[in-house]
Amino acid sequence: MRTSVTPKRRQGAALKTPHKAPKKSLKRAADDAAPRGAKSQQTLFSSRLRAWGRHHRSMAWDSFQRLVRYPLGNLLTMLAIAIALVLPAALWLTLDSARLLDAELDESATLTVYLALSTDDAQARRIEEAINAEQSVLDTQLISADQGMATFQQSLGLEDALAGLESNPLPISIVVRPESVAPETMQQLADSLEALSGVDEVRLDLAWVERLRNLAELGRRVALALAALFGLGVLLVVGNTIRLAVESRRREIEVVMLIGATHAFVRRPFLYSGAWYGVGGGLLALGLLGLGNQWLSMPVAALAASYGASFSLPQLDVTGSTILLSCSTLLGWLGAWLAVTRHLSSIRPR
Repeated sequence: MRTSVTPKRRQGAALKTPHKAPKKSLKRAADDAAPRGAKSQQTLFSSRLRAWGRHHRSMAWDSFQRLVRYPLGNLLTMLAIAIALVLPAALWLTLDSARLLDAELDESATLTVYLALSTDDAQARRIEEAINAEQSVLDTQLISADQGMATFQQSLGLEDALAGLESNPLPISIVVRPESVAPETMQQLADSLEALSGVDEVRLDLAWVERLRNLAELGRRVALALAALFGLGVLLVVGNTIRLAVESRRREIEVVMLIGATHAFVRRPFLYSGAWYGVGGGLLALGLLGLGNQWLSMPVAALAASYGASFSLPQLDVTGSTILLSCSTLLGWLGAWLAVTRHLSSIRPR
């Protein structure tokens, strides 16, 4: 017999079967919705990033146009920043030239070993070989008694007066160039050389080297102190200028804050103005340093030539110019940030 399905059973089967199908469809819908949600979030982030970049470009260009609109007053502000930057930069260049001079003097720092008067040439050569065997000695130069007398006569201009001497009173000497010019190392080397047989005296004079290094250290500290003081002056100059700009746009700031603008949004154009002040001051400082170098180079070269030497004033290279320009821009931005942050805290939109 064929069994027939009653309408109730059909209805029950129809009610039972849909329960499994929605689980699969919901899972598939969730899987499809996940990448769509991530994609929408990524699109939202990229659009916000593009808007942020557009606003930065717009504020940078707008702040630049505001500076160009009043060239004389802004140029005076940049000139004040440039003067504050030129003084420590010029001192730093002077110290750099002193450092180069110190390196040349380090190369000329030597010890003079005077041998006994009874030492002959063969003994002098053996003593020189023993000195060269020392680890802290770079090279040596043997100066005979006749060579020493000739140099002495030429340096003092006493050829006729010393020509009547019956014998040469000068001993054989050895000029020693040490590996290290540290005072302690050179003193130890002098003590060890003085203990050699046939050595009468070791002459070591490092007083002038120590004085030069002490002066260089003093100059470095003075340069750092001046850089800190003039850097504070740049902050004050930029901060005062930005404060006046904030006060002149106070109504505009209140309106913008009333419609929901954040402090970062309001600060942005003023920060770019401070950075432009720093860039302009840095460029003017580089120009002043170049003009000063051209103005002083000829007298300095003539002075060095009168002493039989050649010397040229150092100039800022690409690295130094980049450092100076970066520091001036950073100081301008920081001065603007301090001024705007302080004044925004006192602005209450009504």
